[in-house]
Amino acid sequence: MKNPSLTAKLTFGQRIGVFVKKSPARMAFIIAVFLYLVTIAINPAAFNASAIGSIIMLTLLLSFASAGQTIVLIGGGMDFGVGAVMSSAAILTTTIMNAQDGHFFQLLITALAMGALVGLLNGICSVKIGLPPMIVTMAIANVVTRMQYVLTEGSPMGYAGPQFIKSVTSRLFGVQFLPSIILYAFIIIPLVYFLLNRSRFGKQVYLVGNNPVAAKLSGINVAKVQVLTYVFSGLFAAFAGMLGAAYMNAARCQIFDNYAYESLIAVIIGGTLLSGGVGTYTGSIAGSLVMVVLSNMLTVIGLTQPQRNLFMGVILILLLILYNREKNVRQ
Repeated sequence: MKNPSLTAKLTFGQRIGVFVKKSPARMAFIIAVFLYLVTIAINPAAFNASAIGSIIMLTLLLSFASAGQTIVLIGGGMDFGVGAVMSSAAILTTTIMNAQDGHFFQLLITALAMGALVGLLNGICSVKIGLPPMIVTMAIANVVTRMQYVLTEGSPMGYAGPQFIKSVTSRLFGVQFLPSIILYAFIIIPLVYFLLNRSRFGKQVYLVGNNPVAAKLSGINVAKVQVLTYVFSGLFAAFAGMLGAAYMNAARCQIFDNYAYESLIAVIIGGTLLSGGVGTYTGSIAGSLVMVVLSNMLTVIGLTQPQRNLFMGVILILLLILYNREKNVRQ
């Protein structure tokens, strides 16, 4: 039981720190609202149903990409290949569909197989072989990117199918702030929630990320669980890339490469520890919202791309300081 007198002695800054550590998802939502209010103050025209719909659409797209990143980080790993897999899946989408809707299931199987294969390679190299996850996932991502250029020769190829595009970008019931990508959220969000909170695999992921030694002593195949986290990351990234292609209509090489970093920052904002064992998908969704609203605000301000990259780098450093928490485990 907490001592109220001790809580009362905390300064305002310390109370904010406690709130951030205990409620990172709620804090992220508060930050997102604050940033949006700042954006409206700078440009009142930013407050309209169409703009809100775009924010929701981009938030969901980033949150789908962040789903696998969340699972990997909770399991004690890190995946910098999310963006490369998304870009490759987007290229597969436009190439296979070629402005036709009849090849959706062929596309789905091909894209998911590609994502799973890249995830499997990441998992084997980082877990089985023991290479640093950051280095190996970036190296494999570079290979995947080079293959995009081999496939397309550096030029955009084809378009997503018209109905597939509508299933992502159209407005439900004609309401501008209800993009139809929400329908995909009704599948992805419960699926990730089940994986992390209701399945045996999810419980093992938390145990492995929190204390791999204890997890191994309890009979868990630590290597298998960690490899599977990378496979799931590849699968979710590939699916997000398919939806991204529908959002953009066409795709080019490296079109979603920035999602490698944005998904990582979103997951950290949502309270998932880089050291593993702690995190929620709700937090990652909130972190995705912060990233999208922040990017929108920087666009309204009129910062150039290099300035935005610098600003994002500073934000990442501040977030790492803010969310620098140690997990309590028994060795």
